[in-house]
Amino acid sequence: MKRIVFLLWMVILWGQMLAADGIRFKADAPNTVVSGDQFRLTFTINTQDVKDFRAPSISGFDVLMGPSRSQQSSTQIINGKVSSSRSVTYTYILMATKEGTFNIPAASIEVDGEKVFSNAISIKVLPPDQQGSSSSNSQGGSSTRSRAQSAGGQITANDLFITATASKTTVYEQEAILLTYKVYTLVNLRQLRGDMPDLKSFYTQEIPLSKQKVFSLEHYKGRNYNTTVWSQYVMFPQQTGKLEIPAITFDAVIAQQTVSDDPFDAFFNGGGYVEVNKKIVAPKLTIDVKQLPSKPADFSGGVGTFTLSSSINSTKVKTNDAITIKLVINGTGNMKLISTPEIKFPQDFEVYDPKVDNQFELTTAGLSGTKTIEYLAIPRHAGNFTVPPVKFTYFDLKSGSYKTLTTEAYQLTVEKGEGNADQVIADFTNKESVKMLAKDIRFIKLGDTNLQQRGDFFFGTTACYLWYVIPFLLFVVFVIIYRKQAIENANVAKVKTKKANKVATKRMKLAGKLLAENKKNEFYDEVLKALWGYTSDKLSIPVSQLSKDNIEAELTRYGVSAELIQEFLDALNQCEFARYAPGDESEAMDKVYTSAINVISKMENSIKH
Repeated sequence: MKRIVFLLWMVILWGQMLAADGIRFKADAPNTVVSGDQFRLTFTINTQDVKDFRAPSISGFDVLMGPSRSQQSSTQIINGKVSSSRSVTYTYILMATKEGTFNIPAASIEVDGEKVFSNAISIKVLPPDQQGSSSSNSQGGSSTRSRAQSAGGQITANDLFITATASKTTVYEQEAILLTYKVYTLVNLRQLRGDMPDLKSFYTQEIPLSKQKVFSLEHYKGRNYNTTVWSQYVMFPQQTGKLEIPAITFDAVIAQQTVSDDPFDAFFNGGGYVEVNKKIVAPKLTIDVKQLPSKPADFSGGVGTFTLSSSINSTKVKTNDAITIKLVINGTGNMKLISTPEIKFPQDFEVYDPKVDNQFELTTAGLSGTKTIEYLAIPRHAGNFTVPPVKFTYFDLKSGSYKTLTTEAYQLTVEKGEGNADQVIADFTNKESVKMLAKDIRFIKLGDTNLQQRGDFFFGTTACYLWYVIPFLLFVVFVIIYRKQAIENANVAKVKTKKANKVATKRMKLAGKLLAENKKNEFYDEVLKALWGYTSDKLSIPVSQLSKDNIEAELTRYGVSAELIQEFLDALNQCEFARYAPGDESEAMDKVYTSAINVISKMENSIKH
């Protein structure tokens, strides 16, 4: 028994120590009351070791009672964990006597020799309801009930209605509008359903609100209603002129009190409740949308308030090293409808599609947040280059004019790196299949042709004369062929075109050896030499002037199918990404080798000169 008493005493002491760790002194009262209503004002502190409570001066209210002191203590043991709470509450009963907003200063109390102050609170007092009656609830707040609610009569449009309000009715195109649907009720509203229709003339996004609606008192047109914001939408007009937001019909379910015929039931239970369905129509709105002033050529489509910043990973790189430039657009407005700014890299750079990351938050002013654009580019040749500044033009709502934001220009120094400057990156495959595919393309073996004389010597015969004539004719044919070849050899571009496949085959054979030796960088160099070199020789375009765009255009001119052109570009893309891509390097080299062999073989059969 003594042990149990000791344990209980320790639990209580521990609870006191826990309570002393964080002292909280809180004042609490309704935010809104009606003139003539009574309500409670409480001051609660989470410890009982207190003294010298000093109440604040209370003006604007009649003090009907207080302060009355009460103490609360509780101890719980759940799963071996002990929790204890001890508090003291000082309570006032006040009556609102006049309309307005009144502030109640902080109270003070002494805890362990130190003064602790509560929070100050603000209470709004509404005028009395002109048609209904007000009654105080158990918490000291006011609630207004319609006669239709209590007497079982008809619920009118003055007992329950919904307002539709727009933050602005005259706006510019793409300017954000906050549309709010607010419920006003004197009845016991149980359910409410209604959806915004699809509007083609607006880009609409709903603001997420809590499903548990909290009602508060509001004086509206002489009545004190329980009100709550039911739904809100941020809308961006896509057209100009008078645009209409149509009326919306809501389906409401109301709990209405019934009068019981049984006097005992009416006396003891106060009658019952029935659910009443009612349709409520929120009014339509008309928005006057003005056209934006004459748009500049570089207009981004942004309407709002924005800032622009940029950064680069390095200004001194080597050929084949990646350069990343990041643009960050920050602000509030039609963020989702802004076009992506373009960075104009030098022609010798291989540029990839930008990566866009949107981090937006829907607010009452529109979409707020950042739009981050990352550009990846790889220099293929050494030298000094300039990346020009990026301009971002938007329509500023505050000034009503267009503004242009400009980033800084970047001076790049590109040094010669290892490998071929024309290569970039690649993808993945299986080495076993590459070993099989290595047998698909072979060199054309040219054997020696030996002419040997047959038969005995026969001077003066017909065969003898033919022996002289035939070599002469062969000599003439040889001269003609040689002359033709000499003319053709003088045309360097044509020679390269004919030898394109042979040169590419040699390079792929060397790439196959590098693949077997698992020499990654040298392998990618050789594959890209084969692809770019084959294209350069076949199309008679210098390597330095090659790009994917002119390759595609020239191959189309030579009658190559669109599917084969895409396959060739895909092979280049594989080779351009594999070096920096994560994963199995051996598998990536295998796939690059396979793709390059297949596409060169198909291209050789397709290009006709």
